[in-house]
Amino acid sequence: MEELITLKQLLHEGKLTEALELVEELEEMSKSDKLNKIFSYGIILLLHLIKQSAENRSTKSWETSIFNAVKQIQRTNQRQKARGTYLTAEELAETLQDAYESALRQASVEAFEGRYEVDKIAQMVDERELLANALHLILSQK
Repeated sequence: MEELITLKQLLHEGKLTEALELVEELEEMSKSDKLNKIFSYGIILLLHLIKQSAENRSTKSWETSIFNAVKQIQRTNQRQKARGTYLTAEELAETLQDAYESALRQASVEAFEGRYEVDKIAQMVDERELLANALHLILSQK
């Protein structure tokens, strides 16, 4: 809120260069917030996809978590007024790749009642296929 007050003040004072710099800073802050949310939901999405793949089964709870994570990623990534998205498909793929290790670590705690270490769980799944599936779910499910 403080930034908006400062922006208004700069505009009233006719300091357009400073106002534009502040607008750019606000845009970056907004995009960073969106990226962090997408990253967090990406971990949840990947966690359940990893558990499905490693355990070769699924539960209604996992399927619901996958559905909800996909919906939240889509919702967070959607620009409301300007239409379009904040992150491109390539940026979404990069974000999922970044989230993968965290999801894998969490899966080692949850899958098979925590009996396997991260490296063993990693051997049970095809990372490339799993990431492609996650991206496909995000881009196709509306």
